[in-house]
Amino acid sequence: MQISSRFIVAIYIFACMEMFGREHEITSDFLTSRIKVKPVIIRKTMAQLRKAGLIKVERGTGGTIATRHINEITFYDVYLAVESMEGKDLFHFCGNTNPQYPMGEKVHAALGEKMLNIQQAMEDEMKKYTIADIMGSVRDGIETNEIQNN
Repeated sequence: MQISSRFIVAIYIFACMEMFGREHEITSDFLTSRIKVKPVIIRKTMAQLRKAGLIKVERGTGGTIATRHINEITFYDVYLAVESMEGKDLFHFCGNTNPQYPMGEKVHAALGEKMLNIQQAMEDEMKKYTIADIMGSVRDGIETNEIQNN
């Protein structure tokens, strides 16, 4: 199990909007220069955030803004926006088990509820943290002129 890098890229996008949005138009080119990932990843992540209603993207050089205050955008919101989970289950069980060996069905049944409980615990924890929660740490140690020179 692993959450993709899109989740972290999305968090970076929000951090860049918050840190640089007053001085710069937040475009995919601007984000690519700061985050150092392929432009296609930035554009795809931005499209997912836009589709989820978390950001608004102005065409051309209009830039990108969050649609809600960062203290209202949880890690869970970002997670739902950028992680494609078929059926919304974090854990995926293998397909069909061999009918000659019923152990597969027993394992699946024994794990099912436990895996759902684990997923629920993770989601509940993600709902506790917002983009604003990380911005204090991001701002610590960054000089004002460093922000203005970027």
